[in-house]
Amino acid sequence: MAEPGLGLCFQRRFLAARQLRSFPWAELEQSLRTAPGSSLLVDILQKTILHPLCVKYPPSTKYRRCFLTELIKKHESTAAEPLDELYDTLAAILNEEESTHCYKNYLLPTGEPVTLSESVAIVSGGTTGLVTWDAALHLAEWAIENAAVFSNRELTENIRLNGFVSEPDTTRHIQTESQGPEAEARNCQTPKLIVAELDWGSVTEKQLLDLQPDVIVAADVVYDPEIILALIGMLQKLSAFRADRKRPEVYIAFTIRNPDTYHLFQTELDKVGIGWQIIPAHSNSIFLYDVQPNVTILQLFI
Repeated sequence: MAEPGLGLCFQRRFLAARQLRSFPWAELEQSLRTAPGSSLLVDILQKTILHPLCVKYPPSTKYRRCFLTELIKKHESTAAEPLDELYDTLAAILNEEESTHCYKNYLLPTGEPVTLSESVAIVSGGTTGLVTWDAALHLAEWAIENAAVFSNRELTENIRLNGFVSEPDTTRHIQTESQGPEAEARNCQTPKLIVAELDWGSVTEKQLLDLQPDVIVAADVVYDPEIILALIGMLQKLSAFRADRKRPEVYIAFTIRNPDTYHLFQTELDKVGIGWQIIPAHSNSIFLYDVQPNVTILQLFI
């Protein structure tokens, strides 16, 4: 009998293209020694490389090849009969051409997938490639666990929240509407989106009055002194130009790559009287990103 828990564990990590060392290989070896046979490996194969999500939105060719090679090694270490499905699948992958793009599929608690397209290249067009940043996943997971913060609110989101690199000083505006619990549930799945470009350095009073967000979220925007000053200046104006004088909630997630830049951000916030506090760490149970101690979320009080 295949072990559904182990198969699902492999599935979530594989579809999200997590590092192979994070997979429960030791548990797999133990299961194969305890119950020799092909059912567990066939189950894992069906839940990973042959899964419909992977067929439609596959991880990189190299990733799938390395994963399958490791799976074959574990199978061969048991001295079991060769499993044709493993070798046939590997042969098909070896005949594929490498694509410049790949996909990561994250399974939400509801079972629904979130699929992101990424660039295989780490550097593309002279800048960072089209990849998902851990700080973005950290913030997204926190937002899922704290959905009440965004219920029936207007949200201004830095465009890097989804982890894709675009103009670092561009913001988009999202408005969510609800009339009661049922409507709120519907709008969580199909929110009304209003996209507006906002240049932090030259933003006008009219632009900010038109936005009027209740919540501001951003990820990986604290990385350059010039950008930091523009961001803080925009937040000050946003607070000053609100028609109802109700200050928006602000949450910024980032990876502390350079402690000096992080401390500069805190210092500049203190200079203009913007309070801040660190949001306590939360569980990493949805996106399975590689948890780093230097990824954090600050709540700002503007």
